[in-house]
Amino acid sequence: MDTVSVFCDQICQLGEGPSYDPGTDALFWFEIVNGLLLEQGVTSGALKIHELGLMASAIAIIDDKRQLIASETGLHIRDVATGKLTLHTPIEADNPLTRSNDSRVHPCGAFWVGTMGKGEEKGAGSIYWFFKGELRKLYSGITVSNSICFSEDGAVAYYTDTGTGLLMRVACDPATGLPVGEPKVFVDHRLAKGYVDGSVVDRDGVLWNAVWGGKAVKAYGPDGTLLREVAMPVTQPSCPAFVGAKADRLAVTSAWKGKDDKQRKLDPQAGMTFLIDIPVNGRFEPRVLIA
Repeated sequence: MDTVSVFCDQICQLGEGPSYDPGTDALFWFEIVNGLLLEQGVTSGALKIHELGLMASAIAIIDDKRQLIASETGLHIRDVATGKLTLHTPIEADNPLTRSNDSRVHPCGAFWVGTMGKGEEKGAGSIYWFFKGELRKLYSGITVSNSICFSEDGAVAYYTDTGTGLLMRVACDPATGLPVGEPKVFVDHRLAKGYVDGSVVDRDGVLWNAVWGGKAVKAYGPDGTLLREVAMPVTQPSCPAFVGAKADRLAVTSAWKGKDDKQRKLDPQAGMTFLIDIPVNGRFEPRVLIA
């Protein structure tokens, strides 16, 4: 594991939703359980911790002054200067049993937002499409929404319901980010160790997936072939993000959620955020269009 180093040693019970802002050279990610947004400069190493006051899991850039945050009550606009949150579009705000989970911006500026039960209740979650103020439900009956990501041209979307062990792909309209046709199995992970968690897709169409419970990040070619497996120093890596001025490295969040004291002693870095020091042909996240 000489290719993996600690990016941030701040331990999160459930670190998730990393996203890099090239404008500020900062990685943002979440401690979902405790309602925190973490921000650390990739070059400077300076860490800021923002208290949100609610469970949140994903962030997107609107413009230089505003961000969009997916939370347990919906999509909030965050003022970068003050940290103030303003609810923009409610999503399952009337359901206290659910929260947001894995979410990502489509190249056209649409936002796919996943939800799930706070206790992983079976079938309690969904995946939504949000674009220019419009919200639609795409898929329902999902237990743990994950692995939402897109090809660079916007023609393909990926997602999973983690417990199924099946990473799905579906054709998309590049102009709207809406799915076209029926999803098909991209990777069948049921016989492999761990579970399909968060993913990103690079410029070559390679999908990089964090394997929860599998101590690995796996890279799959556009045809679903396993190209590479990077060993991680933690049992539960949760989600990758491209970082750096050239988007040529991967940061990976992790979690200790679900572990007792004995298990945590065996996994002492669980909850830290890591940097994989191998070159990747990454790309920056698109900006989200809210109107």
